[in-house]
Amino acid sequence: MTQQEAKKLITDAIQSGRKSLLEPEAKEILKAWEIPVPEYFITTSVDEATSAANKIGYPAVLKVVSGDILHKTEAGGVKTGLKNAQEVLDSFNEMMFDISDHYATAKIQGFLIERMADKGTEVIIGGVRDAQFGPAVMFGLGGVTVELLKDVSFRLAPVTKEECLEMIKEIKAYPLLSGYRGSEPCDIDAVADIIIKVGGIMNEIEEIKEMEINPLIVYPDGVIAVDARIVLNQSRL
Repeated sequence: MTQQEAKKLITDAIQSGRKSLLEPEAKEILKAWEIPVPEYFITTSVDEATSAANKIGYPAVLKVVSGDILHKTEAGGVKTGLKNAQEVLDSFNEMMFDISDHYATAKIQGFLIERMADKGTEVIIGGVRDAQFGPAVMFGLGGVTVELLKDVSFRLAPVTKEECLEMIKEIKAYPLLSGYRGSEPCDIDAVADIIIKVGGIMNEIEEIKEMEINPLIVYPDGVIAVDARIVLNQSRL
């Protein structure tokens, strides 16, 4: 998908009255700006899901794709660490049962199957649009650090590489990224590049109200965006 096609996807979604993009749509936006995401397929049946998992390899992740289910994990709509086709089949059937039991009226667009990313350090990168100040970017360490400690940094977008490196270094948890207690340092440059790209998206596409990559998994060499959320700006209709 080109950046122009990505913008059209967003415009079409707003015109159809939608408030947010589906996860695979959000990942297509990221890919258009060369933000790496895991290889994935959208499937509509258990046979398609097992076939897709066999193609991308194991361990795999299975996620429900539905605009009516906002918190997929809590709804039983995310299954991780699937080691073979039988586990994909069992997880698919279990997911269908849980969703039909608790979200009987939810419209299901499909099921996303993707290769499970290797473990690394999880960070969160976000974009917000303030009515007074305009677009801004946010950075923090993933998980409870963000939720409980609010250990995040902000800058107005667009941002320079120098500003991004400052953002990364000013959070309290920065030592966990820079090689804490002899661990291998994370690829800080790659993280800064993703912050720049998120700032560019927010600055260029006014139809996006907010966006979030959570988590972005960081390795000693490179990063990968495992999950993404994009909220649309209905006032742009």
